[in-house]
Amino acid sequence: MSNYKPSLPYNVPAVLLIPTVKIKKGVPYKEYPAIEAAPPDCEIYISFKTYGGTEQDVNGLYSIRDTANVETWFRPDITGDCRIGLTGTGAVYEIISEPENINMQNLYMKFKVERVKGGA
Repeated sequence: MSNYKPSLPYNVPAVLLIPTVKIKKGVPYKEYPAIEAAPPDCEIYISFKTYGGTEQDVNGLYSIRDTANVETWFRPDITGDCRIGLTGTGAVYEIISEPENINMQNLYMKFKVERVKGGA
């Protein structure tokens, strides 16, 4: 029996965006579905905790990395290649740490995500 208890309820609706690998001019690349186009079996509920972003100063350029910690029920199809789309806001986050199968019991998992944004 697991002694781990989730710190927050899994009440944030999200979509697991699983990439398909395509080849363009001999180079493989990942293509992610839109949140609206994801299959119904990719709907998940997560706990989503942000900390206001992480400040960075790289080569004199100040930026904020929008990161969050995610916990959810274990799913073997959640991997480091996937993205998470929040259905309430439409924000898309890339998984930046390998998802951890807590206590190796296939019950809960947690990982870190970072916001994927366009622009300079």
